[in-house]
Amino acid sequence: MNVLFISLGCDKNLVDSEVMIGLLADKGYQMTDDETQADVIVINTCCFIHDAKEESIQTILEMAEYKKTGTLKALIVTGCLAQRYQEEILEEIPEVDEVLGTTSYDKIVDAIQEALEGKSGVRIEDIDALPLPDTKRLVTTGGHFAYLKIAEGCDKHCTYCIIPKIRGNYRSVPMERLVKEARDLAEDGVKELILVAQETTIYGTDLYGEKSLHRLLRELCKIDGIRWIRILYCYPEEIDDSLIQVMKEEPKICHYLDLPIQHASTEILRRMGRRTSREDLEEIIGKLRREIPDIAIRTTLITGFPGETKEQHEELMDFVDQMEFDRLGVFTYSPEEGTPAAQMEDQIPEEVKEDRQAELMELQQEIAFDLAEDMIGREVLVMIEGKVADENAYVGRTYKDAPNVDGLIFVNTDEELMSGDFARVKVTGAAEYDLIGELM
Repeated sequence: MNVLFISLGCDKNLVDSEVMIGLLADKGYQMTDDETQADVIVINTCCFIHDAKEESIQTILEMAEYKKTGTLKALIVTGCLAQRYQEEILEEIPEVDEVLGTTSYDKIVDAIQEALEGKSGVRIEDIDALPLPDTKRLVTTGGHFAYLKIAEGCDKHCTYCIIPKIRGNYRSVPMERLVKEARDLAEDGVKELILVAQETTIYGTDLYGEKSLHRLLRELCKIDGIRWIRILYCYPEEIDDSLIQVMKEEPKICHYLDLPIQHASTEILRRMGRRTSREDLEEIIGKLRREIPDIAIRTTLITGFPGETKEQHEELMDFVDQMEFDRLGVFTYSPEEGTPAAQMEDQIPEEVKEDRQAELMELQQEIAFDLAEDMIGREVLVMIEGKVADENAYVGRTYKDAPNVDGLIFVNTDEELMSGDFARVKVTGAAEYDLIGELM
């Protein structure tokens, strides 16, 4: 029985997909990447913003066609869109057999078996449940890096965000389970662990009564085979001295933090339900750079939030220019039904949002190019991702670059390297975010 698995959205969703693939593999299902040969198609969906919702719906509709033209016997929809629009999916797209919510992915085997028997339905568990199946997940990222999801849900309730309503309250995964999972990943060849959650910085507060990310990091650093540990989704107001200290002391932890700050106008931040002001952000970023001088900081911004004035946009531009983030992404505000921000007055026209997004990205491109040029002549440690076709060159990443979202470095060498190898490289050139180097 061939299963095609399509995972949309964030890396946290990808971890759920890998768990489901592991559960199916244990039961003898074969994976395929050819939709025309699939007996079962599973789509793990996203609905965080409008574009993600549209992509999920379009993918479901496209795959539904194989019920008519291919060998497809069962179509399963899981994830955030499934949680949010469970009944609508079954009503509007009758080709869908089973719908699984965000805390039901451990029921994927039962769902497929029932679908193959001609049954259909919705499987929605308690939104604050925390599925922890014992089956080893199957990593789909190439084998040398993997995401480690350390918590589920979120308690922040930002006014623009639907996540707490479809992912539930914050629940940390027990530390001993995470350490075991990380050991299993290392035994399978994973060399870089990337810690993810809706928010990583408050890990453990629900289980241990205090922030315990630093404790978890200490344990993960003890695992043989792991060379890099990278932390994503850190809320700036939750960064404390214990996290900074462990980053300084443990050589395996990349001097890299992902801080989704969303804006820099104190008034817009207040309307967003964020817990920082511009002054707070400047203080936090300043402290990180003083304590860890070579730290790479990535952030994300939202432009065109309801009521954002031209002056507040200019304030954000000034902030970006002043901070000189190593990596930065900008999203246009997406009004999501069921969120307070969607009901706010003074919604911004799409054209204005996009113009402001373009201005911010143009500014960041200049900053990124200058920072890349500053790297020329430096020696860096690079994880090799693969070979450039028909050239004596490889593509890799430095500690400054998370996979799929940040830059790359192209390494010229006649030596033979393998994906997952680490190499010392001298940077010889730069092209926007990407670097060029030679093996030392």
